[in-house]
Amino acid sequence: MWPERRRCLLLIGGLPLLGLTGCSDEPETGPVDVRFDRDACTRCRMVLSDPRFAAEIRYFPEGKRSRVAKFDDIGCATLWLEHQPFRDDPKTEIWVADHRSRQWIDARSAWYVPLNSSPMEYGLGAQSEPASGALDFEQAKARIREIEETFNVHGQQLRQRLEEQARQRALKKQGKQP
Repeated sequence: MWPERRRCLLLIGGLPLLGLTGCSDEPETGPVDVRFDRDACTRCRMVLSDPRFAAEIRYFPEGKRSRVAKFDDIGCATLWLEHQPFRDDPKTEIWVADHRSRQWIDARSAWYVPLNSSPMEYGLGAQSEPASGALDFEQAKARIREIEETFNVHGQQLRQRLEEQARQRALKKQGKQP
């Protein structure tokens, strides 16, 4: 009799837990909390530390729950999204922190004002209302791409110079002059 009673109690006690296992405290839409100085940028792996520039992209993989990617700068978010298969999916949500209030706003309807500094040096702060000299989302993406191309050109030149220096050192070690 005792084993039947224990089985019954386990079933009754386990039912509420079973119902909770399919649930998550994360919503299926909208931004999620960022653990600053803990969460890393999906693109560059830098730790998110400045709440004025955080960005998130919520995307919806086929047949799965939505996922959220976190970024330290709107530049990292838009550049990462360009290479994703869901970039043109209308369900994909892009959120950015207002640089003044630190509240989440829709990145596509935000205005981007030039600032002296941002975590990845794209120099854009988001806000919900237009301002003199502010860029809309498409203009901000174009500016980010332009800055990225400039950095990439310099990065490629630096890499080529370092490779050439390494080649020259290797030749010197072998006793050959370049």
